[in-house]
Amino acid sequence: MVRTGLSEWRIPVFLLALFIVVLFSPFELAFAGGAEGNSKKATDVIHGDPAAKFLHTGTLPSVDDVPAGPKGEAIRYGFELIVHTQQHVKEYVGNSLTCQNCHLGAGRTPHAAPFVGLHSLYPIYRTKNDKVTTLEMRINSCFRRSMNGKPLPYDSKEMTALVSYMAWLSEGIPVGIEIPERGFPRIEPTRPPDPTQGKKLFTAKCAVCHGLHNEETAVAPHLWGPFSFNNGAGMARMPTLAAFIRQNMPRDQGDTLTKDEAYDLAAFILSQPRPDFPDRIHDYPKGHDPDKAPLF
Repeated sequence: MVRTGLSEWRIPVFLLALFIVVLFSPFELAFAGGAEGNSKKATDVIHGDPAAKFLHTGTLPSVDDVPAGPKGEAIRYGFELIVHTQQHVKEYVGNSLTCQNCHLGAGRTPHAAPFVGLHSLYPIYRTKNDKVTTLEMRINSCFRRSMNGKPLPYDSKEMTALVSYMAWLSEGIPVGIEIPERGFPRIEPTRPPDPTQGKKLFTAKCAVCHGLHNEETAVAPHLWGPFSFNNGAGMARMPTLAAFIRQNMPRDQGDTLTKDEAYDLAAFILSQPRPDFPDRIHDYPKGHDPDKAPLF
């Protein structure tokens, strides 16, 4: 039989090709993160990197470790704005809330709207306004909706401080990478939400912090009425509020309520009066509003 020599090269060529794939595939992954809906998860890209495990291990840097100098001062002021919002930017806030009423632990708590990684993820396209949205635009959306107030000037000391704080929490996280603990894990009820049952649950499980009649307390904010978030806020959306409740409430006892209990509580809270946000009629201009999808 005549030997062509081709078979002698098959194994070396195969091994070379395998080597190339193994060598370059991490680089392909690291730069594959895209816009909202297409971004890679941090744990898919940076295994073993402390930045990928900030929220898994509780190893977020302490504010006490912020470096000295103008940048450090901006970061520390951003932290103060998150925690003591009413003291610093009262003129831009129309209710009694602080930023960390939703972004628990000053934006450092997993599945409680953490700020970790946001500076690396934005700008992103959002279907809610059909625009590519910067981090500054997103912050002002919170001021207008969740805080029922008015936007910060983009060139203000306060906006610079908030962005600086979020950037500091995002250090080491590649651009376009979405932290797995971002937002709230969406849940689905097994039956229609029951606000009557939710009221009973509120009295039994929530009133100890929030008060029997939704009065503001030292440890919890107003959940409805003129001093709460308006009806354009993210928390005014039942799936979002239910997911937040299930994951984080009662405080330090997250994931103890059933999915149906979380929805019952959300239904009760959202059945109460709250400020109106007229511009919400312009949300989702191309349709596909997720809250209009039937639960059953």
